[in-house]
Amino acid sequence: MRRSAWQYGVFAAISGAVLASLPATAQAQQSGNAAQAEQAYQALAPQAATNAGDPQFDYALAIAAIDSGRYGEAIIALQRVLAVQPENAAARAELARAYAMAGDIDTARDQFATVVDDPSLPDPVRQRFTGFVRQFDEQISGGGSNVSGFIDARGGHDSNVNAATDLTQITIPLFSFLGPGNLGANARATDDEFAEIGAGISGVTAVGRQDRLFASVLGNWRENLNTSDFDQASLTGTVGYAHSFANRDVISLSAQAQHFRLDGDGFRNSYGAIAQYTKAVSTTKAITVSAQYNRLDFDGQPNLDADRVAVAVGLVTRNLSATIQGGKEETLRQAGDNFSNWFTSASIGTELPVSQRVAVVAGASFDLRRYDAPDALFLVDRADERLDLQGGLKVQLVGNFFFQPRATYTRNWSNIALYDYDRWTASAGLRFEF
Repeated sequence: MRRSAWQYGVFAAISGAVLASLPATAQAQQSGNAAQAEQAYQALAPQAATNAGDPQFDYALAIAAIDSGRYGEAIIALQRVLAVQPENAAARAELARAYAMAGDIDTARDQFATVVDDPSLPDPVRQRFTGFVRQFDEQISGGGSNVSGFIDARGGHDSNVNAATDLTQITIPLFSFLGPGNLGANARATDDEFAEIGAGISGVTAVGRQDRLFASVLGNWRENLNTSDFDQASLTGTVGYAHSFANRDVISLSAQAQHFRLDGDGFRNSYGAIAQYTKAVSTTKAITVSAQYNRLDFDGQPNLDADRVAVAVGLVTRNLSATIQGGKEETLRQAGDNFSNWFTSASIGTELPVSQRVAVVAGASFDLRRYDAPDALFLVDRADERLDLQGGLKVQLVGNFFFQPRATYTRNWSNIALYDYDRWTASAGLRFEF
């Protein structure tokens, strides 16, 4: 009986330590038959009043309690076992499992370390337990360091590379006495094929048990095959600090800078700061609240320079994210006040697996803007509403390589005809993640 209990204890301790580090859905898949565990607990719990103190009973009760999610009761029962049988390595391994599942990795680490010192422990099991001790040490020190990134290359067709109106003529109120005027090529919707490359790398390193530093660099380059005037490139860098609280909430502060180029020339620089608080609702769901400030500097167009402030609330789950945002963009010069605007937006995105290798990726957003002063040419306060839709597939080819076909649609409604347009794109690409 003692030998089989030890073998079960080794198996349970190993699986428990692994489970403690997995997401909730993975834990559910790996934890066995919860109904059987609950049934076993319900059968044993009424006997505790008369049998508590019997090591064999307490051990069985503890196993049922752990497997049914009653970690506190399991810890008490196993402590009773060890009070009578301090050398019972199986019970100590289960105690380590209970502490790990309860989230007390410090005590779990100590209990696993004690089990490792047991001379009867087989070498393969000792090596596995030693690995768990190292994992707990890493968590206690803050999680170590991690680097991840991606490279995405794609090509496709864009129905409106310059986001312009389909109209060929337009009447400007300020010059209405001249009648309708013809729009130049760059002011009319232009379709073209394009090639695009995006890449990013991010890293995080622990500077304490609850404190981390993070940084990322994201670059994007897009070239239109026939219309170079609207070729785009951008580079965005972010550095920040995050603090995790005992309840798993996280607060972060970061600085961000971006350089955006159009047709090979500098067009806009942006730099600012972001503060975000993330409230963990469960192991797979969180609510975020953030505030962001950016200074926008436009090359050669000082009337467009502006301060931008935004606040946002978001919901993040395993397969879905949704955000509501609002704020103000205020130009620095009064001469550009017709570009100042209030804005609000809502967005939702999802990645839903439909098979082991295929996921559906979809998203939608709606943006509303109201400008502060009449447009200099059209003599009315501009008012825009924009709808963005996208959908596609993410198909795993091999390892971390994915094939991603995608389609997008944009519709911008504006009370000024020059800014009223629609646009769609269709593209396919390869993505590598690391």
